[in-house]
Amino acid sequence: MSSENLEILKFAKDELKFYISQILDEDIELDILFKLDKNISKSGNDAFSISINNNKGYILGNNERSVLLGVYYYLRKLGVRFLAPNDKHTFIPKLKSNELDINIFKESSFKHRGVCIEGADSYENIADFIDWLPKLGYNSFFLQFKIPYSFLARWYNHHLNPYLESENYTVGKAKEDMEKLELELKKRGLLLHKVGHGWTGEVLGFPTFDWNSTDDTLTNETRDFCAKLGDSRGLYKNTPANTNLCYSNTKVKQKFVDLVVNYIIENPNIDYVHVWLADEYNNACECDKCSQTSISDQYIDYINEIDSRLNEINNKTKIVFLLYQELLWTAIKERIKSSDRFTMMFAPISRTFESSYNISNIPDKIPKYIRNKIVLPINLGENLAFLRKWQKHFKGDSFIYDYPLGRAHYGDFGYYNISKIISEDVKKLEVIGLDGYISCQELRVCFPNALPNYILGLTLFDKELKFEDIVREYYIVAYQNEADTVLNFLKNLSSLSSPDYVNGKGERTNLKIAQNMKSIRALCDEFLEYFLKLSSYTKLQGIFREVLLYHIEYTKKISTTLFYLASGDTKRAHKCWQEVKEFIHKNEMKYREYFDVYRVIEVMEKYTGLS
Repeated sequence: MSSENLEILKFAKDELKFYISQILDEDIELDILFKLDKNISKSGNDAFSISINNNKGYILGNNERSVLLGVYYYLRKLGVRFLAPNDKHTFIPKLKSNELDINIFKESSFKHRGVCIEGADSYENIADFIDWLPKLGYNSFFLQFKIPYSFLARWYNHHLNPYLESENYTVGKAKEDMEKLELELKKRGLLLHKVGHGWTGEVLGFPTFDWNSTDDTLTNETRDFCAKLGDSRGLYKNTPANTNLCYSNTKVKQKFVDLVVNYIIENPNIDYVHVWLADEYNNACECDKCSQTSISDQYIDYINEIDSRLNEINNKTKIVFLLYQELLWTAIKERIKSSDRFTMMFAPISRTFESSYNISNIPDKIPKYIRNKIVLPINLGENLAFLRKWQKHFKGDSFIYDYPLGRAHYGDFGYYNISKIISEDVKKLEVIGLDGYISCQELRVCFPNALPNYILGLTLFDKELKFEDIVREYYIVAYQNEADTVLNFLKNLSSLSSPDYVNGKGERTNLKIAQNMKSIRALCDEFLEYFLKLSSYTKLQGIFREVLLYHIEYTKKISTTLFYLASGDTKRAHKCWQEVKEFIHKNEMKYREYFDVYRVIEVMEKYTGLS
């Protein structure tokens, strides 16, 4: 067994020892063996067996990570509740040594159970989130780009908050932080996903660690590498990460393939390397040669060549290919040659989040692909129709890459409905034919609480868990005697909210939305009058109470803003929006663990219509 694998088992042992010491009033050390048996799971998914009686026993896993997952599952069975990142949000019960017995076998419902970094994040935010993941049953984390500079720089340089001074965070510092974060992932046996965006910019000679535009100029050669749009070639909106290439150009193909292959060889610690194209659509090359085929055919040709090159050196690294934007349309001629190498990732970024996946009404046909004139599907049945077409050609490993906590959650002020959609979506994955879920999301999603990620992790591990049971478990610990009252309040907020409206879907003038926003304001005032009278609560309850009170003040202000926007009074809406920004700017440092100020401003101004 490698030293890395032994480190995971040691970490599992230390975690169990620490929490048991907190649970027991007595000074008793459990005599527990940590063992591996790769044959306990027929599917190969994470699985563990736990047998503890009279303070002795074992935790058996089919890999080292599963042993750690078993430790946390056992602790949850004992009543420990990991309510949010950072130990201060953990509830630890007090038990006697005769209450520790357990005999159970569990196997995860899905193979892929992870989160992808988005938003603005400090090192501590990310490290705390990584620590939280296995406690909820997740098994993977995705650090986008070769270096996740963009997400860290947004925090440390305090983009979009004029009250905080930039710390001049550099790519070099991001690389140092990334290396430490990857060690935290490996210490827990979590699967590491990397890159995705950035390959097209790298081909053009730009080290691409973000979506920023550039004033740097292209060489004559690299200009020819860019997609031809009309009569010209160049950076799409001056942004390397968003620029498609002339994929019929043999030099482009060679450079693209070389970049990916060399990166994989140089980074053997990565479990899944994502190979994607540009992060903007309707900028596919219009040259004569590219126009004779589809961008999906060109894409499959490229990744097949990468696979062939890796096979020559017996490299087994997994590659994730993407169904997204133009790539939602299936390749016409090309087919994936190696199902063992590739994992298919379905990314329905344009979907609605006001209902769950529609598996009863999936159309047989998809819209015709028209180069640079595509319209992305919103309807869930239509989104799944694109997936069905790909599934006819690729029978290998696959998962969904979805976005409920990337933008839409800012439109659900109670987090109840978005959590329910997440639960329902997960329970439909098997029918859809997908073996898991990676959530592309902000990490600071705890406003008013962290229920959405709590639901996602536990349900991905065990799809039989009932949504209402998990909600009740969460609220009883977070809000104790006020659990029912707080839950009813937040459910009502959710029922009046509209993730789609905040996500930019539909007309901006909408009288129903306006009326709902007015009702939300009244609901907050009524609840606040009651809630402020409470005077007795525990330390943990006090944390969630304080966050909720701040959340209510924010919700009152943003719902007033959206009331004016939906009423058609854009002048007053923008005036109120400036007041909202002033409020969250000044409070950012106090509540930075719970609410991503950078991202909510970006969403409201880019999608909602408050620019």
